[in-house]
Amino acid sequence: MASQLRGNDLRTLGFPEGRAIGLALAQLQRKEHKRLTQTEQLELLGRLVANPSDYLTDLAWSHTAAALLPPVSRHIALVERKDYAIFSAEHIEPGAIHQMETAMKLPVTVAGALMPDAHHGYGLPIGGVLATDNAVIPYAVGVDIGCRMALSVFDLPPKYLSQRVQELRSLLLENTRFGSGRGFERGQRLGHAVLESEQFRTIPFLKNKLDRAAEQVGTSGSGNHFVEFGLVEITAEGNEMGLPPGQYLGVLSHSGSRGLGAGIAEHYTKLAKDVCQLPGEAQHLAWLGLDTEAGQEYWAAMTLAGAYASACHEQIHRRLAKALGEKPLAKVENHHNFAWQERLADGREVIVHRKGATPAGRGVLGIIPGSMTAPGFIVRGRGVAAALASASHGAGRLMSRTRAKAELGEAQVRRHLAEHGIELIGGGLDEAPMAYKDIRRVMASQHELVDVLGSFTPKIVRMDGA
Repeated sequence: MASQLRGNDLRTLGFPEGRAIGLALAQLQRKEHKRLTQTEQLELLGRLVANPSDYLTDLAWSHTAAALLPPVSRHIALVERKDYAIFSAEHIEPGAIHQMETAMKLPVTVAGALMPDAHHGYGLPIGGVLATDNAVIPYAVGVDIGCRMALSVFDLPPKYLSQRVQELRSLLLENTRFGSGRGFERGQRLGHAVLESEQFRTIPFLKNKLDRAAEQVGTSGSGNHFVEFGLVEITAEGNEMGLPPGQYLGVLSHSGSRGLGAGIAEHYTKLAKDVCQLPGEAQHLAWLGLDTEAGQEYWAAMTLAGAYASACHEQIHRRLAKALGEKPLAKVENHHNFAWQERLADGREVIVHRKGATPAGRGVLGIIPGSMTAPGFIVRGRGVAAALASASHGAGRLMSRTRAKAELGEAQVRRHLAEHGIELIGGGLDEAPMAYKDIRRVMASQHELVDVLGSFTPKIVRMDGA
């Protein structure tokens, strides 16, 4: 084992005063580097300081290499904006359009589209779809990686929803958990194969994340995440769900990958910003090349977070089905906040980021929710190339969370919910129905993107909060 190198040893090699020395010394304390002899460590650092650009894609040394380079060497200029499709531009706030315009100027951008529910986010706007060339952008995937919708349809009559309100309310309280850090007590947890995934052992960043993931599997986040009992109405004959037209009881959930996905997003965004320094307005769009170790590692971590989000929904629906004493007749599930390897109509292979956008390839089923007092829609994608085979992921925000809290009152919202017969557990003013766009107008703006097979109308809703 090597004796410990000091700052002066690195200065002798040519390391400049500053951040690079501290980063390099910290990296040498990692197990794989402590095994090296001092001579081997010095040789490694000598190669690094002589050619830092060679190490910008090395997962272990990229931060140190970036600190060794002058800022101009790491700066990436934007290019001329590429054209993209906007669906219902008149209902999209200027901030979201500006963000999409910036994303279309990235040198790795190939194509893009903006959905009618779009609103301002970090990096890529929520409702933005972006195709890139061999590059993945963590903030174009989003913080809540793999966030998704899941619907279970049960052979129970509509009157069940009105006659058993308190029973269904109790089932939601007993079988769901919401909010930051919340999980099921140890004796109530359900195991899942996703917790055995090798990524928890092989990806350094994830090695201490398994215990928290095991605590939170089967639970939901805060914000706009929910679990609802409601009325499913199937209107399309011969649909892919195999359900005759009619009315059914449904369970609809919306949630993502909990703290696991958020941690992955933050970690790899910082790494991307270190090696891909963009102008200020584009800094949250820093990318990782998929031909780099860091890019491949993020992709594996993102895939795990997506599988984990799916596992959370699977357990939510399993618990509620068991509590109802019923097996679902059909299930529909789709995710957003993810990146896919896809082929464009012209044959080019690209990475398609859908941040708050529903996959709508030809024949692909999905759910586009409205608000607590407006129906959501069960849809079948039409694979429209201009939209990059995508559709909206909901109604989209009309008011920011801050504005909703400032302008709406508790009594006003309670009255609005009562008028629509909604039983709400938890929730806040920032998630009031009035804070969202008109889902019917949104659906009208994307009628060429999806076919509607049916609807889901919420009746008993649970969200984070007292």
